[in-house]
Amino acid sequence: MGRTVYGLRWWIIGVVMLGTSLNYLTRSTLGVAAPTVLADLNIGAREYGWITAAFQLGIMLQPIAGYVLDLIGLRVGLAAFAAAWAAITMAHGLATGWPSLLALRAALGVAEGTAHPGGLKVVAEWFPARERGFAGGIYNIGASVGSMIAPPLVAGAILFWNWRAAFFIVGLMAAVWVVVWLFVYRSPAEHPKISSEEREQILMGREAHLTARERRPLSKLLRERNVWGLALPRFLADPTWGTLTFWLPLYLTTTRGFDLKQIAMFAWLPFVAADFGCMAGPTVAAWLHRRGVGLINARRCAFTIGASMMICMIFVPQVESPYAAIALLCLGGFAHQMLSVTCITLATDLFPQNEVGTVAGLAGTFANLGVLLFSLAIGGLVATVGYDPFFIALSLLDLVAAAVLWTVIRPPSLSEKLS
Repeated sequence: MGRTVYGLRWWIIGVVMLGTSLNYLTRSTLGVAAPTVLADLNIGAREYGWITAAFQLGIMLQPIAGYVLDLIGLRVGLAAFAAAWAAITMAHGLATGWPSLLALRAALGVAEGTAHPGGLKVVAEWFPARERGFAGGIYNIGASVGSMIAPPLVAGAILFWNWRAAFFIVGLMAAVWVVVWLFVYRSPAEHPKISSEEREQILMGREAHLTARERRPLSKLLRERNVWGLALPRFLADPTWGTLTFWLPLYLTTTRGFDLKQIAMFAWLPFVAADFGCMAGPTVAAWLHRRGVGLINARRCAFTIGASMMICMIFVPQVESPYAAIALLCLGGFAHQMLSVTCITLATDLFPQNEVGTVAGLAGTFANLGVLLFSLAIGGLVATVGYDPFFIALSLLDLVAAAVLWTVIRPPSLSEKLS
């Protein structure tokens, strides 16, 4: 593979960010195309709620995906899952009604469940402790970038061709990434382009309690309080992202009167703000850590700041101007990613690298359970109660999540750190 590349770990996490972008682009395509797809296939809001719930049911199998990655490794595992989600995305363009769309969304959820377990495993393998927050923030930018690209790309494909073409295009983009990943990725121990200095920096920067040990069975991990300290906050927080991804275009169309061109112009803005939130969380945590706050508490403080900012969501349905609503949604996107990336990165601080994929998968299952239940509630009730109660709920759930993070998670003891 040629000569040594200095700072290779940052190139690696850049490739992961690109893969995460495509993961979220493929899952966001239906949300943007929903007004057109639902009209073309004669699908109602209730059936669309079932379709989005099917995706969440599929992606709730993240613990299995994470376990597979822990078992067979990142290079082969991520390539196989990414190839699957690329093919399934393209198959969406062949859907003929809500049952076929529901089945495809369920399959896509299963395939895409490796996004966060895989990204966190890369962070755990390639980065010392002081850089993990920023590395986690960088790859999580991909979630915002993918969701940000979706409105103009998908709307443009629909305007120039049709909604079916949109799925073919984004699926093909994901397939290209698989080739790039197989060419670029190796573990630090095996990568021919890593310098001896960088390899030593990675190894010396790991806490003793996070070094590889015998992997605990799932039954034992489920009795670990820190697993629940990560899973419950994600259950409470992730409905915000699900709402922005799956329901925002419909909300803007049905409640704010946006047409497809306006969606292409404005629906991506909350995800741009979310990009900045991805880096704000690690920056705040690092700033506090440098001033003597323990790493776990520094991350909890960053999460709490983001949760407090989420109060803005309560005002989204109250403002008259649709552009003021977009501005508030942008603040919500920033705040959500600020707290979300902080919570996700905590798995790399609390668990050894050969358990990170499984733990991240467990937390992801609860995150997607929260999205599933929230999406079903919107689909079943929005026609009668409107969106107002859901925005109120989103403004409060993250504060409850912050309380859970402070009361349930137990930082590693001094003896564990030194062992």
